[in-house]
Amino acid sequence: MNSRRKNRMLVVIAIIVGLGLITTLVMYALRANIDLFYTPSEILQGKGEAHEKPEPGQRLRVGGMVMPGSVKRDPQSLQVSFKLYDASGVVSVTFEGILPDLFREGQGVVAQGVLENGSLINAKEVLAKHDEKYTPPEIEDAMKKNHTSPAALAGAQP
Repeated sequence: MNSRRKNRMLVVIAIIVGLGLITTLVMYALRANIDLFYTPSEILQGKGEAHEKPEPGQRLRVGGMVMPGSVKRDPQSLQVSFKLYDASGVVSVTFEGILPDLFREGQGVVAQGVLENGSLINAKEVLAKHDEKYTPPEIEDAMKKNHTSPAALAGAQP
């Protein structure tokens, strides 16, 4: 092989290795910014057939209905804690900040934050639905399957 062809081959190999390295770094960086969506029952029992549970410290979004009677506000700060439920699970959420105007008990919300130990979500953002007729499809399906009331769920969970 002559030197000119050898040099071209080395340049092509260097470009391919460089593109592979760049692709790997971009994918790794994007992985850290992914927020997976869970329902309360998926956090407690696992998601999918493998029943994969989220790990403490993982960023996630959890969607559910605000359990009536569970909203507790700290009078000294903007900290609020409440419980989200679906057909077969209840998780606790803490949030420090101003809640959306449409936030109320019995309404559907999505909390985005970090899973702490157990079933506690430390929310950085709380989103309330804007239409009274809308319920996230996952929550609506879960509610139809089990027809479970919030009071029954509160007694069943630790």
